[in-house]
Amino acid sequence: MKLITNTQITVDGVMQANGGNNPEFDPGFERGGWALPLGDAESTGYIGDFYRRADAFLFGRRTYELFAGYWGVQTDFDNPFVSSLNSRPKFVASNTITDPQWANTTVLSGDLEAAIRELKARPGGELQVHGSGQLIRWLLEHELVDEMTLIVCPVIVGAGTRLFPDEGRDFALELVESRTFPTGIIAQTYRPDGRPQYAH
Repeated sequence: MKLITNTQITVDGVMQANGGNNPEFDPGFERGGWALPLGDAESTGYIGDFYRRADAFLFGRRTYELFAGYWGVQTDFDNPFVSSLNSRPKFVASNTITDPQWANTTVLSGDLEAAIRELKARPGGELQVHGSGQLIRWLLEHELVDEMTLIVCPVIVGAGTRLFPDEGRDFALELVESRTFPTGIIAQTYRPDGRPQYAH
């Protein structure tokens, strides 16, 4: 399976609380919900189709708990998010979750890199990562990401957790696809392509 990340971010790189303020997961953060007012039928359809393509999902612990509490209890199976998330295998990277309540969930603990390489070696299409910023940073660091889709919302939030660290590894990226939606959202899909070239 190809490991593909899908992340909604602001122009200043913030990925935190795109769907709304959540005192449990983001205490003290008051600028959540920046993505929803910008969504339109076309961009929502694009993201829904993305979920439909998944053969399996991989989550970090925080995103898994957030999704399980929201999507995991919904029953509208005409909704692509509900149907995909509740019918496909889910894997969560966690050393603290021992008894996941969301059906079809496997906890990956111990040697995470070996476990993910084993998942990637399985036949199938896409192992998708949504949200899970800390996990995405770790996956990039360990060169486990095959493609990365950034859904860039036309807003500067000015605070919050950013997708990329202030300091980290450098990557050249090959642009695979770019789409612009009516409200100004831009979806860009990149493939990591070695190290960047630097001018001297």
